[in-house]
Amino acid sequence: MSPLSSRTRLATVSALTALGAFASLGTATAAEPALNGEWAPFTRCPVDAPAMLAADGLARTPQCVVSTSTSGTIKLGNTTVVTGKTNLQIGIVQNADGTSSVVAPPGGALIAEPATVPGGLFGLMCPSAIPVITGICESLENSSLNKITATMESVGAPYDFNQTAGILTDMPIVALPVRIHLENPLLGSKCYIGTAANPIVLRPENRDYPAFDMSFFQGNGTVDPAGEMSRINLTGSTQNDSTFAVPGATGCGLNVGLINLAVNAKTGLPSASGKNSVTLDNTQTYLTGLNAPGTAAPRAGEVLAQHWHSATR
Repeated sequence: MSPLSSRTRLATVSALTALGAFASLGTATAAEPALNGEWAPFTRCPVDAPAMLAADGLARTPQCVVSTSTSGTIKLGNTTVVTGKTNLQIGIVQNADGTSSVVAPPGGALIAEPATVPGGLFGLMCPSAIPVITGICESLENSSLNKITATMESVGAPYDFNQTAGILTDMPIVALPVRIHLENPLLGSKCYIGTAANPIVLRPENRDYPAFDMSFFQGNGTVDPAGEMSRINLTGSTQNDSTFAVPGATGCGLNVGLINLAVNAKTGLPSASGKNSVTLDNTQTYLTGLNAPGTAAPRAGEVLAQHWHSATR
C-alpha cells in the first residue's frame, strides 16, 4: 500500500485520536514497558486482548491509540481543579461497515497525576450549618489534614464514537463514563463523585484543528518509509466538553450522610448539564496500525501484537 493510500485510510479513523480530551485525571498503574522508536508512546495498548487478537484485518482492523495532555482544568458545580499530566490509551477495532469498538487496557483506559482540590477539605465543605461539620471545619483550618486530592477513574468502556468529529471541531467525539475519587483521611476510602451505576459521562469536542503528520516504521519501531506500520500524529489541539451532568458525592466520611450533605452543599452538587466543564490543553495524540492489514489476514491482530512485543526493551 502506498504512503498516500495509507494516509487516506488512517485519516478516516483519526477521529478516535482525540480521546485524550476528556481524561482530566486518572488512576495509577503498574510499571509500563519501554518501547522502541515509533512504538514508544503506546506502552499500554491492549494488543493481547482477545478482541484485538481476533481482528482478522479484513472485517476487523486493529489499531492502537494514545492521547496525552500536560495540563487542563475541570469544573464540577462550584469547584474548579487544575489538572496535571493525563494519559489515555486504548485499542480500537475498526469494522468494515464503518463502526468501531474500543478495547481498554487491563488497568483502565486513562491514568494521570492526581490533582489537588483548591482550599482542601475546608474549601470543599466549609462553612456549614451542620453542627458536626462546623466542628470539623474548626479543626481543619491550617491543619495538615486539610489536603484533598481528586482522581478520575474510568467506570466503563467508551461508546458512541463519531469518527468524523475527531478531525473536525465542535462535534462530540465519544462518550466516556467516569467517576472522581476524593481522597483525604477524614473522607475515608470510598468517597466518590459519580459511580459505576451513575457515572459522569464526558463527550469531548475539538475546539481547534490539530496539526497533522504521519510516519512509517518497521514492526520493531525503527523508522522506515517502506515499513509495514503507520503512525498518525495529531498535536496541539484544545478539547472541551461543557454538556455533562455531575451527580452528588457518595460514601464520604465515617458519618457518610452528613459529610456527603456538606460536600454536595458547598460544591453545588448534583450539578446539571451546562454548569460543568472539562478542558485539556495542547493534546498530543497518536494512532498506529498495520499499513495493509489485509495482507496479514486473517492474523492481523496477532501480527500487531507480535510487532508490539518485538519493540519492548
